[in-house]
Amino acid sequence: MILIVFKYLTPKGFRGITFYPFVIMTDKKDKQNPVFVNHEHIHIKQQLELLVIPFFIWYGIEFMIRLIQYKNRHKAYRNICFEREAYANEKDLDYLKSRPFWGFSRFVFSRLLS
Repeated sequence: MILIVFKYLTPKGFRGITFYPFVIMTDKKDKQNPVFVNHEHIHIKQQLELLVIPFFIWYGIEFMIRLIQYKNRHKAYRNICFEREAYANEKDLDYLKSRPFWGFSRFVFSRLLS
């Protein structure tokens, strides 16, 4: 994982974005934030499991589905299965040591109809 500070590549309202193997962030202080780094490291793992490009296709399609479902960009983003896994486990700094393969899959259908 390569941490880069460059606020102009990060979407407005977000602290960071991950494109394997890079994490692009707006604030250099986040390099020392273990919760932030763990959240982004979870995304690195997700991207590797889906061979990177399919991850972004899935992410984009699910965002559109959630946007239709919730009619709110922030709520749609927070309910993408990849984000739900990352937010649910970002404070557990040992999560990636015991995380099952495709750990995000348990978040896929749990909110699809909610």
